[in-house]
Amino acid sequence: MTSSIRGSAAIVGAAVSGLTDTEGRSSEDIAIEASFKALAEAGLTTKDVDAVFGCLPASSNPMTGLVMSEIMGIHPKLTESSRTGGSVFLSYTLSAALAIKEGLCDTALILYGSNQRSASGKLVSSVPPFPFEAPYQPIFPATSYALAASRHMHQYGTTREQMAAVAVAARQWANMNPEAFMQGPLSIEDVLNARMVSSPLTVRDCCLVTDGGAALVMVSAERAKDFPKKPVYLLGGAAATSHMNVSAMPDLTESAAKDASQRALAMAGMKTSDMDMLQLYDAFTINTILFLEDLGFCKKGEGGAFVASGAIAPGGSLPVNTNGGGLSCIHPGMYGMFTLVEAVRQLRGECGERQLSNAEVALCHGNGGVLSSQITNILGTEATL
Repeated sequence: MTSSIRGSAAIVGAAVSGLTDTEGRSSEDIAIEASFKALAEAGLTTKDVDAVFGCLPASSNPMTGLVMSEIMGIHPKLTESSRTGGSVFLSYTLSAALAIKEGLCDTALILYGSNQRSASGKLVSSVPPFPFEAPYQPIFPATSYALAASRHMHQYGTTREQMAAVAVAARQWANMNPEAFMQGPLSIEDVLNARMVSSPLTVRDCCLVTDGGAALVMVSAERAKDFPKKPVYLLGGAAATSHMNVSAMPDLTESAAKDASQRALAMAGMKTSDMDMLQLYDAFTINTILFLEDLGFCKKGEGGAFVASGAIAPGGSLPVNTNGGGLSCIHPGMYGMFTLVEAVRQLRGECGERQLSNAEVALCHGNGGVLSSQITNILGTEATL
């Protein structure tokens, strides 16, 4: 299956903000900084923007598109502020590409910002546990992911050491990224001996709590070559949802990522073997293992051994989360935008010490809720059109 939106739109601006010095700044402030940086990179101003896609933390105004447009003086033809958790930004790229293709807008701004760390200092959840789960007083969302981890360990023999290898690989990538929040040595033993959050997950199996924002600028493929930066094209994308609450998840060891990725790859006309890198939503170490399996990069049950082999670490056969991911780079509540920004930077060749050689295609995958919403994007350079 192919789609008329394959390669029809491209990202011409990508930026992050608020990784440091965010005390006293609002989520809106952080999103605005990212937006102006992304627009400046593309040689544009807010006057050029006619569509705004965005999602701020639930503690902010839920009508993000309207609020952010007003603050920045944008009068858009189109706004979207839908929510599927941290995966939603990978649906905004699809919506933006469709809108651009159909002439509903010309220049789309996708944005996110959060002051989660400086405002609260801890993970803030906007979704309470399902009533049938609440009596057990789960730590939301960590307990839901711990449940999936425990089941994967029971069913496939996955070990805590194998899950810890995901965190160690992420830290190795982060140590080559000057923007990463967490740097320094990290060993398997460090992960295993860290404070337990929800068995079997320790604090080093869990994503960071940081501030941060990101923004993307998308235009049509026809216009993309006229911008200062090398354009990165949306080649494929798809979404799939299997449940909302983890107690309704059909199989704790298999997510809807399998469905989303198959359709995204079909749209792109590509195979898993064509991917030069993966940028995965690693809110917890078990996520990376599950998604490697569900996306088709190893067989079900073999994800633990795959990551333990060093395959996803620097120098491995399949680079994963080359910025350090949500485990060591940044995680301000929702991580999906940062998978896209890192992929864009890698495909442009802008990543310095961690830059991959001859990178042409990236698979970005977003996760929302408790393994609930799964959205895949395939990005590529001009050579892949």
